[in-house]
Amino acid sequence: MSGRILIVDDDPIQRRLLEEAVRRLGHEAVTADGGEAAIRLLSGPDAGGFDLVVLDLVMPGVDGMAVLERTTRLGLGLPVIVQTSRGGIETVVGAMRAGAFDFIVKPVGLERLQVAVQNALKVTALEGEARQKGQVPTGALTFRDIVTKSPEMARVIRLGERAAASNIPILIEGESGVGKELVARAIQGTSERRSKAFVTVNCGAIPENLVQSTLFGHEKGAFTGAVDKHVGKFQEANGGTLFLDEVGELPLDTQVQLLRAIQEGEIDPVGARRPVKVDFRLVSATNRRLVDMVRESRFREDLYYRLNVFPIFVPPLRERREDIPALVAHFVARYAAEEGKRRVVGIRPDALAMLQAYHWPGNIRQLENAVFRAVVLADAAELTVEEFPQIAAQVGHVSAVRRVEGDDASPVAPAFEAPAPAAPAPAAVSAPVDDFIGVAVPRQGGADPAPFGFLRSLADDGHVRPLTAIEEEMIRLAIDHYNGRMAEVARRLGIGRSTLYRKLKEYGLAGADEEAGVAAE
Repeated sequence: MSGRILIVDDDPIQRRLLEEAVRRLGHEAVTADGGEAAIRLLSGPDAGGFDLVVLDLVMPGVDGMAVLERTTRLGLGLPVIVQTSRGGIETVVGAMRAGAFDFIVKPVGLERLQVAVQNALKVTALEGEARQKGQVPTGALTFRDIVTKSPEMARVIRLGERAAASNIPILIEGESGVGKELVARAIQGTSERRSKAFVTVNCGAIPENLVQSTLFGHEKGAFTGAVDKHVGKFQEANGGTLFLDEVGELPLDTQVQLLRAIQEGEIDPVGARRPVKVDFRLVSATNRRLVDMVRESRFREDLYYRLNVFPIFVPPLRERREDIPALVAHFVARYAAEEGKRRVVGIRPDALAMLQAYHWPGNIRQLENAVFRAVVLADAAELTVEEFPQIAAQVGHVSAVRRVEGDDASPVAPAFEAPAPAAPAPAAVSAPVDDFIGVAVPRQGGADPAPFGFLRSLADDGHVRPLTAIEEEMIRLAIDHYNGRMAEVARRLGIGRSTLYRKLKEYGLAGADEEAGVAAE
């Protein structure tokens, strides 16, 4: 992220050193030899061309504080980094109260200067984006902040607004990455508890032996290692909202305590002599079907009915493709501002059609990451297909399947048609039509990978692939599909977690050492 920086210092040596440092960091430097010269520049027609001011506080005549006050009165909105070699903490505090963004002490190191400049420019870019969109930060997210154009999400918003008007327990269901936490935060921001705490707990990320302590807290000496009293998440959320993400991952014994907390409005910290009253709004979320878990005796039925009082289902992105253009525009504006790519202002129609054709197994989170990567790669004013190579490859293969089979029920919409693959060389081995498990698709010389969610059954030489190769590929696919949540990966593959981690180690996959404490089956 580059910017145009005004350096104000009466010392020519310090001024030259700063100028050289700023240019080494990739920014344009403009210098002023004192406070009067700085005010002339900031009051002139070129004032809007500056992104940041590095200001010396101690200067003869018009000092740094006077320049800082003048900058504030002019309403330029420029971040100011003040620098000083004299004066104590009172000087720095006074400058910060006068509107300075940050401070550095002479002689400043290059790394410290780089951090201060990057932070200031990033804040400037984000504020500029908010002003451009006419948004005024209020500190609380509401349903008006959710980017959507689809009738399915309009229904979600209507339900959320009704639920926010009461303290009714809410269960938000939907696939990973659809924005369940965003809906939960909008409920909090629309409710009477908007000014209170919003405490998020990822139930699937808490070690099983620490679940009770994390949620309900513990007293000093309650167990080995409890050297201090710990306030749990329920007490942190007292008066506000508690958001339990992936609530289906909670152990059965903890589910009993959660049920008591909901019914009685009180919790039992580990080692406490008496229960503690808590006042909280409960919003739960899950990407699994809890009713199926109840049938399998993996989730308590009484707790399910306590949580599922007001269910809200957030549809996957593939079922609301009309949201993709608005979401892409939002992410482009955000990341262009954050990454200093101000020239990136949109996306080409063919690239947008391709994104709308893709099935997005990772939903909005995957779309956001894809746009982020594309903005970083972009050299032009609009994103093109070339900035989405992985999406283009997958959409292209699935489109080829549709052309061969004539299957209009393909999960990919006909908004984007990939170019036909080139004919294979005569010497290439062409595999049969049933080369992929679960789909008929011709392969071209073994060069193209299968579409997401499909596995090749034959190798490039036409023989059946070994089971170990298919097993390794299946594990990779499952880890990617479930975003690295190993408990869910093991459950969906029908194997134990210790077996999963043993296979990860055998195949040399990342994460093989993360479960050192898992007992052998």
